[in-house]
Amino acid sequence: MIKLRLKRFGKKREASFRLVACNSTSRRDGRPLQELGFYNPRTKETRLDTEAIRERLGQGAQPTDVVRTLLERGGLIEKTIRPAETVGKAKQAAKREEEAKQAAKEAAEAKAAAEAEAAAAAEAAKAEDAPDGETESSEG
Repeated sequence: MIKLRLKRFGKKREASFRLVACNSTSRRDGRPLQELGFYNPRTKETRLDTEAIRERLGQGAQPTDVVRTLLERGGLIEKTIRPAETVGKAKQAAKREEEAKQAAKEAAEAKAAAEAEAAAAAEAAKAEDAPDGETESSEG
């Protein structure tokens, strides 16, 4: 099976990659069947030989995940939702929903506490405004 993968080259800590077509059993930096492009992750520079890539994809070559992402950015293939992305997005959506419920619950509790405090303040103000004779008679 032919794979489209990245072949590392460059100095230590200054890696660049060539996009190559190679046999799936060959080594990462082994001799490729064809060089199809270039990618520098430090500068985000990408050069792709679109005709050759389309030809290889037409022959059934399978891109690796990183190469698939590069090809999607380059517009050579349509973005596909992979199962891991779906699971991750579902978890994120569930987490957001749970956070929203928690925030709504906290807001309701805060509103109830504010209303209770306002009612207590209103009663205290009523008691202060009332004449002294009325408050003593109601106590006795």
